[in-house]
Amino acid sequence: MTTSAPPVGLPATQTIAVTAAATKKKLTSPWASLFAILIAILWTIPTFGLLVTSFRKPIDITRSGWWTGFGGPWTIENYKTVLNTNQGGATFKDFFVNTIVITLPAVIIPLTVGALAAYAFAWIEFRGRAFLFVCVFALQIVPIQVTMIPLLQLYVKAGLAGTFWTVWLSHSIFALPLCIFILHNFISQVPRELVEAARVDGANHVRLFLSVMLPLLRPALVAFGIFQFLWVWNDLLVALVFAGGSPDILPLTVALANLAGTRGTAWYLLAPGAFIAIAVPVILFISLQRFFVRGLLAGSVKG
Repeated sequence: MTTSAPPVGLPATQTIAVTAAATKKKLTSPWASLFAILIAILWTIPTFGLLVTSFRKPIDITRSGWWTGFGGPWTIENYKTVLNTNQGGATFKDFFVNTIVITLPAVIIPLTVGALAAYAFAWIEFRGRAFLFVCVFALQIVPIQVTMIPLLQLYVKAGLAGTFWTVWLSHSIFALPLCIFILHNFISQVPRELVEAARVDGANHVRLFLSVMLPLLRPALVAFGIFQFLWVWNDLLVALVFAGGSPDILPLTVALANLAGTRGTAWYLLAPGAFIAIAVPVILFISLQRFFVRGLLAGSVKG
């Protein structure tokens, strides 16, 4: 296989532009676009089927597949029923609010701590910095299942069991190693000249982080924030272990699991319940996808 080389004798900037144009042409070929469209269609079909099923009557769901339901009759009774279903003294609407209360701090805490730690590892000289960063990186390979019992014991001793704090702290702890690693790789590629210019102007580390680094970190923060939001919103294991079984703090995923346990009598409620659960992540991802792509590409090229 041969590749076309850029013309000899061009300046460096023009050579980079020619190489980028050739790469873009290969990635935007008709066959690649067709393959991406096919993957998107196959990926969307189950979600579309779930949406159609959620508006069908229970008797129609048992008689035929979702692809026969385009002509109706349609109903919203399934949504009304699932929203008002009582589970241990809480309704589906209560679990929805609990999920929001769990997710927002579980995203903000690791982003805040991770950004500060990434800046410290990248631009503050202190003894053992490289060793500590390697330790943080190594924590990514530790299975979260191994840490759950020791963490739960610590929460019980601290009197935090059965509160939102156990879920917030657990999600933050599990997310911090990857967050620090990603943000460090991005923030360490900021040109040193920019940092030195800010220091010449009298900026200390606080002003340097807030005025220089934080605006540049925005794409990476948004990208990781979306990842963390989707993980926490769809999490079941951490909620089951650390929420203590109290309906006052249990999220939507637990309510869906309880609906699945009653599928022998009310399994038709799973479709509207599942679609309510995925609606917010889908809306979030679609509305922030351009920031998500920028965040993934940010830091990939130095300079």
